[in-house]
Amino acid sequence: MARKSYRVKFAGGNGFQLAGIVDRPDPNAGGIGQQAMPIVVFSHCFTCNKDLKAIVRISRALSEHGIAVLRYDMTGLGGSDGDFSQTNFSTNQADLSAALRFAETELGRVTALMGHSFGGAVSLAHAGQGSELDSESLKAVITLAAPSDTKHLAELLARRDPDIEKHGRGSVTIGGIRWEIEKQMLADFRSHDLPAMIPAIKAATLLFHSPNDETVNFDHALRIMGLIQNAPGTPQIPSLIALRNADHLLVKNPEDLQFVSDTTAAFLHRYASPS
Repeated sequence: MARKSYRVKFAGGNGFQLAGIVDRPDPNAGGIGQQAMPIVVFSHCFTCNKDLKAIVRISRALSEHGIAVLRYDMTGLGGSDGDFSQTNFSTNQADLSAALRFAETELGRVTALMGHSFGGAVSLAHAGQGSELDSESLKAVITLAAPSDTKHLAELLARRDPDIEKHGRGSVTIGGIRWEIEKQMLADFRSHDLPAMIPAIKAATLLFHSPNDETVNFDHALRIMGLIQNAPGTPQIPSLIALRNADHLLVKNPEDLQFVSDTTAAFLHRYASPS
């Protein structure tokens, strides 16, 4: 299916302009109708942005499968305004909410969330504590290498540079880039109870995770599975796909990106097409 991609700017959840890209089926090329088109908001990983190779490839592939995607940069990252050192999980959640509002105006009611790594955690948190309106429209959540909590990242950053907690500010190098980290970020990460939110997810959930992931251990995927399927009431039965020999950023094997894209597209058309 023909793809149309274009850049957008919209007001974020923290007072800054956010940059995004819409990848969608070309409305002038015919094919799937707007009413049957799943609409997805894609959140990137910690210190990443919308132009990460995996996010670009997956978003474009989904649009060619008849799915509209908004991928965006959170505050202080990529092309978005703001200071990354002032952000945290709470600001990430606010930016996702703003992206959902924009996507609804630009594309229509969002029916699915997708997130890579920490962006997956943000997506899970939103799905687990969404409003009644969200619960009626949000039909699916897909994560790539998502953590099951936010506290582990706080501990990891604290170990990487003890000055963050000792002096209130420090730095870590991730992906060859030096990032300034403030103590408030760690405190915010520790304040959220993601495992308490996950069992409330009602949307169909698909988890991709590699048993070889050296950044977010595979145990996190198993924990998310258990939290959802053992939830009280009428729990969802999530799906977990193990990406054997894949790395955290999905750059090692190009075939992984094609497999994730094709599988996600089938999942979204099955579970996240508008009613």
